Amino acid sequence: MSRLLGVNHNYPPITEVRRSVTAGLTEDLVPMGDITATMVDPRTRIVSEFKARDRGRLSGRLCVEETFAQVDPSTALTWHADDGDQLEPGASICAVSGTLVTMLTAERTALNFLCHLSGIASLTERYVAAVDGRCRVLDTRKTTPGLRALEKAAVRCGGGYNHRGSLSEFVLVKDNHLKGVSITEAVERARDSWPARTIEVECDRVEQVQEAVRAGADMVLLDNMTPDVVARIVESVRSSGSPTLLDVSGGVDLTTVSDYAEARPDFISIGALTHSAPVLDIGLDIG
Repeated sequence: MSRLLGVNHNYPPITEVRRSVTAGLTEDLVPMGDITATMVDPRTRIVSEFKARDRGRLSGRLCVEETFAQVDPSTALTWHADDGDQLEPGASICAVSGTLVTMLTAERTALNFLCHLSGIASLTERYVAAVDGRCRVLDTRKTTPGLRALEKAAVRCGGGYNHRGSLSEFVLVKDNHLKGVSITEAVERARDSWPARTIEVECDRVEQVQEAVRAGADMVLLDNMTPDVVARIVESVRSSGSPTLLDVSGGVDLTTVSDYAEARPDFISIGALTHSAPVLDIGLDIG
């Protein structure tokens, strides 16, 4: 199922980093640049430092590097932590050496990426700790438009794994796809059209799960079921010898995720990892 989980590395594709940083800087610098910074002597050079102000996981290093590279490629960055590393309050993350003008112009864009992505990594870490190895934590497509690759990399930094990154990665049959077609027919059509793709079926009733398993679905998404019902389904599917993987979604938060993990599904998919993660408090102390 490697095509489901993706490559478990911490960095997003550099092309996505460059595109996202360019868009972020464009918001700040078009049409006339940083007009306030024109009051500062452009020859003034300083060393500044990114520091954690709260505990969490780091993500967004490439975005910081790209931000300073686009503003002034002569800026030097010395990292004391890497994506995926644990941060404690007061920890030095990175020293930045360059002009004061560069620091002032690049600061907010760099911090926007770093705080947002580290927040996702930090929330993911909390969910991963709560399941305590009993299953894997997956993200969803509930991401910020244009930032999906970066946010999914942040999930990996927190110890989570990626569900599909686009609608073409694998087939996910949801209730709205089943208007006028049965689960069995949907699985058969998907298998005929995309024989190399994972096929997952969303189910909110036990009888739907049974049909999806009989039809040969690779995965079943157990939607908005209680932990007790999930446990009974897991036991039934496993005892049948079926290779179908079980994925839980809906009704999951930090107060309930341990109960769902105790049912021993293969995965728990959590949209909140990307759509509701608070930013991690990180500052740039300008020397």
